[in-house]
Amino acid sequence: MNNKKYKLATWVSLPDRQWPNKVIEKAPIWCSVDLRDGNQALAVPMSIPEKLELFNTLVKIGFKEIEVGFPAASDTEFNFLRKLIEENLIPQDVCVQVLTQSREPLIRKTFEALKGVKSAIVHLYNSTSPRQRKITFNKSRDEIKQIAIDGAKLVRKFADDAEADGSHIRMEYSPESFSDTELDYALEICEAVKEIWKPTVENKIIINLPETVQYTTPNIHADQIEWMSRNISEREKVLISLHTHNDRGTGVAATELGLMAGADRVEGTLFGNGERTGNLDVVTVALNMLAQGVEPNLDFSHLPEIRSIYERCTHMEVPPRQPYAGDLVFTAFSGSHQDAIKKGMDIRRKSECGDVWEVPYLLIDPEDIGRDYEAIIRINSQSGKGGVAYVLETEYGYDIPKAMHPEVGNFINDTADRLGKELSPEEILHLFKDEFVNRVDLLKINSYKISYGENSEDVSISAKVSYKGADMEISAKGNGPINAFVNALEIAGLKNFKIADYRSHAIGSGSASDSAAYISLINPETSITTWGAGVDSNIEYAGLKALVSAYNRYNKA
Repeated sequence: MNNKKYKLATWVSLPDRQWPNKVIEKAPIWCSVDLRDGNQALAVPMSIPEKLELFNTLVKIGFKEIEVGFPAASDTEFNFLRKLIEENLIPQDVCVQVLTQSREPLIRKTFEALKGVKSAIVHLYNSTSPRQRKITFNKSRDEIKQIAIDGAKLVRKFADDAEADGSHIRMEYSPESFSDTELDYALEICEAVKEIWKPTVENKIIINLPETVQYTTPNIHADQIEWMSRNISEREKVLISLHTHNDRGTGVAATELGLMAGADRVEGTLFGNGERTGNLDVVTVALNMLAQGVEPNLDFSHLPEIRSIYERCTHMEVPPRQPYAGDLVFTAFSGSHQDAIKKGMDIRRKSECGDVWEVPYLLIDPEDIGRDYEAIIRINSQSGKGGVAYVLETEYGYDIPKAMHPEVGNFINDTADRLGKELSPEEILHLFKDEFVNRVDLLKINSYKISYGENSEDVSISAKVSYKGADMEISAKGNGPINAFVNALEIAGLKNFKIADYRSHAIGSGSASDSAAYISLINPETSITTWGAGVDSNIEYAGLKALVSAYNRYNKA
């Protein structure tokens, strides 16, 4: 490929950088830009009802700053903001944000749309990078800076008028394409805007430093953010804001390192919807914090519902492997993964691990974001014995013995491989029952009678059975029903095995629950074992059925 066509990104001279030694200990100020930056990236932008539904969802999640549109860009954007204000749909603790380029007609129109608002952020921007100055505007550094200054003066004037009418207006400035702008120039232009706005500690200016296009690795972005944070004057009067895109697929990483580098605020969208490869995925960053024990101050405990609303309003789809929200992110196909997850879940159910989440392969507890355990393990040809056992136990109550796991797992996986498909829990249950439970293809019990002697170990059984389609009666004594039945088979010349293992348990709870029994037969000559299972409301009969199932599988093999 023609790599000579591209040049290495500019590095930042910051030998005493501090961010590598920092950790994220608290959530930033979050600002959702779904209704503007996300909306403009849709093939069909949202209607006002769709925007309103998504706005209400963002409020419910906990966003206190929400960019609701570019009111000077279209009637829909303008009318949506007017609806929010005139119908008093903005909660008292939520500040709406509006976007405008640094142009007088757009700024004027923006403040017309804001008339009567209680609290708002006016987000002013103009492009500052060398490419934009040369190609888009054909203007010098001084001319581009003057565009920002003129816009800031207009915003200050209109904001003063709005304040006189009872509105509280805050200002945000973005040197668009900051990621490709010379740092000294970005600082110069931000200082010029700040001087006009005259922020205070109580009314800070937001300096948004957008990674409009990702040209560098996340560490260089962090260097840029730390450099600006350390060099801008009156830092206590400034909120440094991040707005990363995802051209290199590192929007989340760039944001996290930017927070370590001193940023106070983050702009992004739910699930990363945005131009080209998208904006920052706020859900991922927030839940990454949760996974580190940091309170994100956003409520994603009902994430499937949020995803459903998002997909309905935007007509976009969340990919199956999207972090946290995708259909498959809490799913394991690999056998070793499934086995480790099952063991981790078993320990949690026994309350042996305290409050700390320590389940292998699962970053967080799916339940914390409204997901469920049933979707964790799914079965295909790559799955293992633990996964099949987990599905049978969690979905249907079959606590099959660990020694039986390989035999069941191999059978199910071989079937999935032969069919070339993933198996649903219902299909797994059906296959398990057909192969292992209540098998009657060779030997079948038609009826039986058990009697007990004075000694509890003195048990007699008489049974009418079918063997290869021929009816016969067998009987014997033993130290229990199963032992007596085995002895009866031996007398009839049908015993060619030894019992290696026997287990039983109730399926479900209550007097009407069934019992499941599992029996393993071993070949005395080869030491190969064969398992069978039986299910019945009578625990004794469940055991006999398990023996017959194992016998039929043993002799079929």
